Formats: sequence, structure tokens, C-alpha cells
Amino acid sequence: MTAAEILKDLKNRKFKPLYLLHGEEPYFIDMVSNYIEHHLLPEHERGFNQTVVYGKDTDIMTVLNAAKRYPMMADYQVVLVKEAQDMKWGKDDDNKKSIDPVLSYLENPLPSTILVFCYKYGKFDKRKKTYKAIEKNGLIFESATLYDNKVPAWVEGYVSEKGYKMNQQGSAMIAEYLGNDLAKIANELEKLMLNVSAGQEITLKHIQDNIGISKEYNVFELQTALTKKDAYKVNQIINYFEANPKSNPIVLVLGNLNNFFSKVLVYHYVKDKTPQNLAREMGVNPYFIKDYEQAARNYPLGKIFQVISYLREYDLKSKGVESNAPHGELMKELMFKILH
Repeated sequence: MTAAEILKDLKNRKFKPLYLLHGEEPYFIDMVSNYIEHHLLPEHERGFNQTVVYGKDTDIMTVLNAAKRYPMMADYQVVLVKEAQDMKWGKDDDNKKSIDPVLSYLENPLPSTILVFCYKYGKFDKRKKTYKAIEKNGLIFESATLYDNKVPAWVEGYVSEKGYKMNQQGSAMIAEYLGNDLAKIANELEKLMLNVSAGQEITLKHIQDNIGISKEYNVFELQTALTKKDAYKVNQIINYFEANPKSNPIVLVLGNLNNFFSKVLVYHYVKDKTPQNLAREMGVNPYFIKDYEQAARNYPLGKIFQVISYLREYDLKSKGVESNAPHGELMKELMFKILH
């Protein structure tokens, strides 16, 4: 079941007595838990019938004691455990002679309590009896990290739900610049949409103006200049980066370049070089295949290995390993080595 499907059930008042929301991607966990916290109960019922705690400040027995209470003048009560990965869960052993109060509740939860565990930045151990008990008597949602090549489609879907449009080039630019941190992307898109009329298409100019990506001097233009081996343009961009370090931190630039050249490396190894197959194997939008094709022509396989090695070397130098040079100087050195 997806996060959207869970939200649909919640809106239709179809509740489970137990929810375990776990996984590496916090965005979807937050999306579901925020709805539960702010919309499941009417505002006038929350004071008596809603308990919100954080894992580091509680333990499983305290949570279960709250869950065992009956709602006051209402049909349901909500017990929401945020950051449940920090909570002390107690034992989970195979001693059949001892009665485990945790399993006892999870195997027979109170129907009038909606108990929600938000277990973020990792997966709950599926071998544990607690996991199996929640799976049997409630609902478990695993929030997996979105692969890089899936982010542009997610961006397009997000803005579409808000009543806007965005083309593939725009969504790909956002994905490349912001990575796959969905919470960060959603936050930037919300700010961007405040400056675009509802129903209007979000253009590259909107993105550049509102997400701090310079039209001429950004990491995508740097990739294009490197692809073409345009040394003059590369130096222009690097000089701009040096003058605006907060807008173009070296860690972001190096990360994007490593991602780009790693995909060029994949291009060299893929035998079936049809655009559809390349897009699938490289995890990129077909719109950009021509750029990787040109980069592969200008950077033979041996040179690509060398470039990736340089990127790793300068990543370490930027962190102070065997170098105290300013980041601007490091970038100039790196560009010279990549181009020659």
C-alpha cells in the first residue's frame, strides 16, 4: 500500500488499530503522520484523546499504557510515536514461558485506539515478533528512498496535484540540483509556486529565479561546458562559483559532477545504445541521452576513470585532507585536469 492509498483510507475513516511507518525516506512517513496528527480527530477531541510523544522521551510500556486507555466522549483515541527508532522497545525473545506485555497488546490491540509508530531513517527488523504482530493486526508501510531517475516524475506529479504544470527539462533540473531529498524538494516547490499563478506552467526561468540556480552559471551549464570541452565557458562558470560560494558550494558541484561522469561511464559499458535502453540502464530521462552521448565521445573510457578519480581526490581535498587551498582554487585545478 502506498502513502497516497493510506491517506485515502484515513480520509474515508477506514482505520487500523496499529500502524508502523518505517523506512529510509522520511517524507512519506511525515506525510501520513502529519495527516493523522492534524486531521484524524476533530480539534475539540484532541485535548483528551490524542497523545503525541517522541521516541527518545518515552519507552514502549509508557506508550502501551496510553494505548490501553479508552477514548473520552469519542469513538477513537490516537497515540502517535514520532522518531520511534529512538524508543526503547524492550525484549523480543523466544521465551514462551514468560508473558510479553508488548506482544500481548500488539496481538490484541484495542479497537478504539489508533496506535502509530513512525520509525524513520531505517527499516524495522522484519524478523522481530513485534513486526509480525503489527503486520497481522494492523498496517505496515515501508517508505523506500526514491531512486534518482524516479525523482523528475515525482516532481511533475507533485506540481500537477497542486494545479501546475512542468516540463521534463524543468523537473530534471530540479532533481539534478536538489537530489532525492523529497522534503527539501517539496519545500522549494512550495516556495516556487507562491510566485507562479495557479494553472500556469513552471518554466526553467521560474526555477532559476526562485530556487537560486543562475541561468548562465549553474552546475548544469558546467556539465554542458565540460561535455563540449568548452574551456572558456568552464572557466567563466568556475569564476562565478568562486565569487558566489554559498550559492554553489563545492560539495554540491562535486556531487553533481560525480553523478554525471558516473553515468557517462555506464554509457560506455551499455551495449544496446538505443535511447530507451540507455535511459533505463543509466537511470536518466531520455531527454538528456544526447548530452551523455556527446560526453562519451569527448571522454573515452580511460579518461572517464581518470576524471572520477580526480573528483574523489578533490572531494577529500575540499574537506582538508592533504590540502588547505581555497575551494575556488581547488575547482580551477580540477577543471584543468578534467579538460586536459
